Parts: sequence; structure tokens; C-alpha cells
Amino acid sequence: MPTALLNLNQVNIHYGAHHVIKNVDLELIEGDIACLLGSSGCGKTSLLRSIAGFETPSHGQIKIRDNIVNDKNINAPPEKRCMGMVFQDFALFPHLDIRKNIAFGLDHLRNEEKHWRVDELLDMISLNDSGHKFPHELSGGQQQRVALARALAPKPDLLLLDEPFSSLDVELREQLALEVREIIKKEGITAILVTHDQNEAFAMADKVGLLQEGKIIQWDTPYNLYHKPATQYVANFIGQGVLIKGLILDAENIQTDLGIIHGKLPKACRRCCNHLTSKVCNVDVLVRPDDLLHDDDSQHQLEIINKTFRGAEFLYTLKINDKHSALCITPSHHDHPLNSNLGITLDMTHIVTFNCPDFSDSHPC
Repeated sequence: MPTALLNLNQVNIHYGAHHVIKNVDLELIEGDIACLLGSSGCGKTSLLRSIAGFETPSHGQIKIRDNIVNDKNINAPPEKRCMGMVFQDFALFPHLDIRKNIAFGLDHLRNEEKHWRVDELLDMISLNDSGHKFPHELSGGQQQRVALARALAPKPDLLLLDEPFSSLDVELREQLALEVREIIKKEGITAILVTHDQNEAFAMADKVGLLQEGKIIQWDTPYNLYHKPATQYVANFIGQGVLIKGLILDAENIQTDLGIIHGKLPKACRRCCNHLTSKVCNVDVLVRPDDLLHDDDSQHQLEIINKTFRGAEFLYTLKINDKHSALCITPSHHDHPLNSNLGITLDMTHIVTFNCPDFSDSHPC
């Protein structure tokens, strides 16, 4: 049975009258990498800082390895929580070379052990020949790896990363996220990342908690966040989906302006079908770019109202009706002009619907 390294129970954070974090429960399994994901101001950094000990919750309990580090009676300082921290601005010491930066938290080791640990980490971050250099002599990506190595050096129970890639070029972020994940996994460290970028979250994390106004509204795998959003907010935040109107015809068909969507409806919608003799069952159907396949031979043609070249692919915005549009991704050699029509076929084997008359407006059927 996997062991929980971190437990949060009903954690609340107030800044004066402002309620920033609201009744957050969270469990992180040892060895997993988690991500707190959300838009600016949702509370994700405040929650991370409370785990680190830089913020004091107004209510709730935080436990690490079954040791309480915060509740109404205890508030362990950051240095007593056996954590490593990677900051947004790296926070490397400019007057120390790379070896001394990495060795900063290793004063408890003998010189020989310290030297061996620094060599091990320099090899792990592929900077074996740069130990004598100073931070300003490295690129942003290299500095980030050094900051990671310094945080990992004492082998903390928990590693916290606060928007670690935000100052880097967009092209570098996802690549570095994958590299950082590999390094953390090699070390066997449990970690929590904070970001607003879902691509970073998906590249790094085993579990993602999406925050909205101080609450974790879904704590799940990246796959489930994308394919099984718990609320309409999750569906809108994750991916590039749109919600279009649909009319349930039977247990396997929904009529929409994109045509009839055929597939297994969610269980709640199938229950609604049992009452079709007494009510019209309108729903909102989630449509993502991977649900629309480009097909020049299709009789179903939609007008191209926008296009974005992405090198290997085009992202087309297609007009569904006067109020709605959808996105479709094609290989970049399928270059169609604006205002022309693009043939599509539907590939929606997994159907997500919201706003069934029998259920909540925000939760899926």
C-alpha cells in the first residue's frame, strides 16, 4: 500500500479579511510529483508557502511523514520540515561557484562525502565541466538545473518548486520540465510544483490539483483532468475545448450543429434518456481539437475563420454557427486559406456533457 508523505486536512489561509485558501484537503503519495495548477490569484503559491512554513494557515493541519508540522498548537519553522525549495528566480548565490552553490546545504557531511555528492549531482544535471563557473556564466536553463541540484543535495523528504520555469523561454519550459521530472524521479524525491502552465504540469506531474478561488476542485491524474473533467471550469481551463449545444436522441446519440455525435453517453445522461417522453434533454457537449479529424473527402465542411502555424501543424479555428467555433489540428502540409472550408469527421468515442436538466449546471452528467 503506497505511503502518504504529505497530508493536508481542512487547510485555510486568510490575509486579513481575504480568504485565500478554503478547506483544502490533499494527500501526496511518497515518490510522486504533484502540481498545484491554476490561474493567477487562485491561491496556489500561498498553499505551497504554507506547506514550506513561510505562511501560517489560519485553520487546518499539515503532516509530513505522520509528523504534524502545522496545526492550532504547532508551527514548525521551514528549516525543521526537511524540505528543499526551488524558487522562481533560482536564488543562486552569485559570489559562489556552481560547486559551492550545490554544496551549500551539505555542511553536515564530511568533505569527502560532500565532494562525492556534488559530483553526483553535477553528473545528474549534465554540468560536469561547469563546477568552477559562476551563475552568471550559465544559461537560464543551466541555472535552473543548478538550483534544482542545490535543493536536492541534502536529500529532502519533500521538494517544492515555485513557478520554476516562468522566467525561461517558452520553447525551453516543457523540455526542461521533462528533464527535471527525470532527475527528481532518479533521486526518488517527492515533489510539488506550482505553475499556471498546464503543459508544464502535464509534462512533470503524476497528480495535478486544479485550484479555483482557493479551492482544489479536482485532484487527479493529468489524463483524467483532460478526459474526465469534474466541473465545467475544469473543462474550460484544461485543453482548448469548447462547449456546444446538443440534444440527446437516445443512449448513444446526441444531435449537435457539428452533426450527430455517436458514442456511449455518460451514465447520468443515459438515465435522462429514460425520461425523454416527458422532457427535452438538452446538454452542453465538450469538443476538443482531437475530437475533430481533418478529412478532405468529408461532406461535413466548416469555414476557417482563423489559423495558427505551429511548425509541424496548423491549428484551425472553424465556425460552427454564429455563436460557436471549434478547433482542429492538422499536419502543416494541409495548408488551407482563411475563409475556405475544411472537411472534418467526428472522432468522439469519449463524450463529456454538462448541464443535463437532472443535474448541476457546473458538473458533468
